[in-house]
Amino acid sequence: MRRIGIVLFALLLSACTSSPAAVRQQPEQPNLHVDVVASGLEHGWDVGFLPEGKLLVTQRPGRLSLVDGTGAHDVTADLSDVYARGEGGLMGLVVHPDFARTRRFTVCQTHQENGRPVDIRLTTWTLSPDERSATRVQDLLTGLPVNPSGRHSGCRPALAADGALLVGTGDTARSTIAQDRHSLGGKVLRIDLETGAPLPDNPFISSTDPNEQRIYTYGHRNVQGVTVRPGSGQIFTAEHGPTFDDEVNLLRAGGNYGWDPSKGGTDSSYDESVPMTDTTRFPDAVGPLWTSGQITEAICGAAFLTGSQWGPLEGKLAVVALKGQKMLLFDVDSAGKITGVTLPPEFDDKYGRLRAARTAPDGALYVTTSDGSDDKVLRITPAPGS
Repeated sequence: MRRIGIVLFALLLSACTSSPAAVRQQPEQPNLHVDVVASGLEHGWDVGFLPEGKLLVTQRPGRLSLVDGTGAHDVTADLSDVYARGEGGLMGLVVHPDFARTRRFTVCQTHQENGRPVDIRLTTWTLSPDERSATRVQDLLTGLPVNPSGRHSGCRPALAADGALLVGTGDTARSTIAQDRHSLGGKVLRIDLETGAPLPDNPFISSTDPNEQRIYTYGHRNVQGVTVRPGSGQIFTAEHGPTFDDEVNLLRAGGNYGWDPSKGGTDSSYDESVPMTDTTRFPDAVGPLWTSGQITEAICGAAFLTGSQWGPLEGKLAVVALKGQKMLLFDVDSAGKITGVTLPPEFDDKYGRLRAARTAPDGALYVTTSDGSDDKVLRITPAPGS
């Protein structure tokens, strides 16, 4: 049995990087209501919201589904070039803001040619008017590194308040990539949603290298969640640690987040005993808001709870976990610091590994499970009467 309840809460509380006086156990929170809106999926990776309450869902083996009031239905699309191995495959998804007019959405995928992995890329598609098929429009961005094993293939896109496309990436378990500003791995990228080009106010826009121009932050191990706090523009990420120190981070343009398993280029073996945020090697590295400490939860999707229907839960940062099989709700102050964390009991060991977390236009939170068999899309709202 996993560590749950008071013992686990104490561990999570002690792992917050805020001062102990600022982090206190929260009063009893409202109950959550969980509806299963789709089942029979395989590693549901991400969720995008369409008009009239319908959803698009990516499945890691290379399948795209439309979820409506009757369940999940296959969307026909030529995804034969998806390289589905290990952690790689069909991954993150964003629906374009002008979908009602263009019917466009963009996905992350590992790409193969003649059976050999080439890269991780973002591709833009159009959904047919009858919602039964999708047609590829363009490769929006190519050249993200890929590991043939699929390891650390994270690719989570999110739209910023200014319309920029943010993309969290993994370091593909190679020692030098996170600190290499000529590589797109182990980064958060900031690009134009229509062209894939770097944006003119990016921190490294003066570089002659287009890859470096696209970088917003670097020094990441394996970013799995990216979310923008409503009304603030603050960007938060959830990131996998090795066997310790999963991190929740607040992004700072141009910031180095301190992951360097190459130890300054001296070790090619991907030494995972180094700190997740190595402030000895990088004194200016940006420290995390929260870490899991000496355990790993494999935190993944992240989203803010929005809307008055959430009552005292409104504004909390929801982060789901794969290995930990739980949801964490973080209190975040106006400066972006974490001041408390609670664990909704509705998710203790009940739904298995949790992958995506996305807030719908109506304020409901959608979460996918990722056990590999009969995976589900969950809709979470406050329980009636809470």
